[in-house]
Order: sequence, then structure tokens, then C-alpha cells
Amino acid sequence: MTIRISKVLFVFSAALFAALVSINNMLDYQINFAGVRHVMSMDSVFPGNHSMWRAVTTPWLHHLAYWLIIATEIAIALLGFRGAFELWQARRDAAEFNRRKQKAILALTLGVLLWFTGFMVLAGEWFLMWQSEDWNAQQPAFLFAASFFFILTLLVREDQDG
Repeated sequence: MTIRISKVLFVFSAALFAALVSINNMLDYQINFAGVRHVMSMDSVFPGNHSMWRAVTTPWLHHLAYWLIIATEIAIALLGFRGAFELWQARRDAAEFNRRKQKAILALTLGVLLWFTGFMVLAGEWFLMWQSEDWNAQQPAFLFAASFFFILTLLVREDQDG
């Protein structure tokens, strides 16, 4: 049962992280929004870049992208908290614990998709965020994606009684 409790605590921690990130993004909207705006506008990539045709400079699209990020973070938090609660309730029965993993798995998968696909793939490579000295968030995005992936990998392992 110790491993199941560990899994519950990891899922809860991931949900708490996503909740705090979403709250920070809403409370400090302009600071964090600036990163989305600059990355999508590609205004800090290397000079003479031939990929500038990818830049999105329409302000409402910047806000839409930022709100999609926040909405995903909120979904991760809500699914994660609910998943942790359901896993906690089932912690004494391995079969029931295994059946109740779906919400937690979905929350963790969304986390990996947000920070890997959203930040590393789309922002990092499509919008060339890695070229920006001021707005490159690839290192923290990798840390977040890897953390969520690690917890997901641990969680999906079949639990057994005994």
C-alpha cells in the first residue's frame, strides 16, 4: 500500500503544481502573457531568420493561445485533484486502485502534452523560442514535462495486493 500512497501523493503534487501555475498565470496575466506574445510574434529570434513567415502577430490570437494554456492547466489541476482523491479512496484494494487511474492518467498526459508539445515542440521549434535570449522557456518546460511523464510512468504500472 505504500507504493499506492506514493502514487496518490505524486498525482496530488502534479495537480497542485498545475493549479498554482494557472493561478499565477491569471493573477500575473501581463507578465506571463508577454512571453506568449513575444514567442508567437517571433520578435526575438535571430536576425535575418527565414522562418519569420510562421510569426503570428494578431493580438487576439495571442490571448486565445494564452487562455488555452491556462484552460489546460486548470483541466490538469481539476482532473489531477479528482484523480488523486479517487485513488486515495481505493488505496486499500489494488484492483480498484487500478480501475480508478483514468482521471489521473488523463491529467498527467495533458501535462506532458502541454509542456512538451505546446512549449517544446510548438513554441520551441515552430516559433523558434530557443533562439530567444529573453523568452526561451524550453528548460523549465522540459523539467515540467519530464516530471509529469515520470509520475505517469510510475502511475500506469499495475498495482498488486501483497
